[in-house]
Amino acid sequence: MLNPLTILAVTILSGAMGIAVLGSLWRAAIHGVGYWISANAVAIVALLAFASQGHASRWLTFVAANELLAISLLLVVEGCYRFLGRRRRPWVAYAGAFLVLIGITYWTFVKPDFNARVTVASAFHAGLYAMLTVTMLRDRPASRPRYTYYFLAVAAALLCVGHLSRGVMYGFGMLLQSSLMQVTPSNVAFLALGILAPPCLSIGVVMLAHDRLAERLERLANVDDLTGALSRRAFLAIGDALLKASLRTASPVAMAIIDIDSFKAVNDGYGHAAGDQVLSHFAAFITRNLRVGDVFGRLGGEEFGVLCPATTTAEAVRLMDRLRVRLAAAAPVELPRELKYTFCVGVDQHRRNESLAQLMARADGALYAAKASGRDRVMAA
Repeated sequence: MLNPLTILAVTILSGAMGIAVLGSLWRAAIHGVGYWISANAVAIVALLAFASQGHASRWLTFVAANELLAISLLLVVEGCYRFLGRRRRPWVAYAGAFLVLIGITYWTFVKPDFNARVTVASAFHAGLYAMLTVTMLRDRPASRPRYTYYFLAVAAALLCVGHLSRGVMYGFGMLLQSSLMQVTPSNVAFLALGILAPPCLSIGVVMLAHDRLAERLERLANVDDLTGALSRRAFLAIGDALLKASLRTASPVAMAIIDIDSFKAVNDGYGHAAGDQVLSHFAAFITRNLRVGDVFGRLGGEEFGVLCPATTTAEAVRLMDRLRVRLAAAAPVELPRELKYTFCVGVDQHRRNESLAQLMARADGALYAAKASGRDRVMAA
């Protein structure tokens, strides 16, 4: 039969490996990683305290060990809260950790009862695992793949069931035991279940951290860093999909190519920092004023594109002209010396069996015609 001390040693080693893996993600500045590293460190100290039973005081081996293990799991939950952007702390869990401290102290020194200590600790752990399960399922970002969040939720749910079963069995006297180090089939079975907790939690939170890194990389690839608009690559990819969908539904799609007028003069007269401010201001203005479903991207430099599904050329011209007039009437106080600027737009509608590049070429031709006509205007191809 496995020895409880051996099981504790394996669990300690698992926690150390968790610290090493999570430590490699420290510099990525992902919310929650610091809590998860601390959780593994606290768990190792708690397990070392458990392993010293019979060789150290009961304050360390019973009270401190149980409380530290409770705090370790609390730090995992707290880290998940921070990762998911929840600002409120799980105060109920903190209150539960305090009650665990009181209960373990009472059933260690006032009325020694091993089963009662196991019951109160198991109940707290089961509650935290249930909280973690609900948090992963309820607060999972809708835009991210489900697998990572479901893995951690399922692992937490299974560990919750394990601790709940342990608490019930010891609480109702179905198992009799006097020490954590006692070699009995039930004790070894529950300790072996405990081995699974640190690696499952570590794997789960590492998967969360890597999903956040993947999200950042996707954003770098798909979103222009300066303006927040779609990158050219992402805009063209969405455009191709949009045109294919329009062929199936026989719905019109219009494209507008927008260029900020005399942008070089802005850079020369006000500096490149002011030029960046203009680009950022323009992108924010267009994004705020477009309709739901319109697709906005930066094609390069001061040139942007808008795809308007279920829209004809005439409707797109009216939409762009409203934006042009609205920008002209605005007072961009956030720009240096109340700098004002205008833009030109070329518009055309997708024709059957033509590519996105062909549509863009015609809209681009209309844009150059608008510039040649004196700027600050919208023209259809």
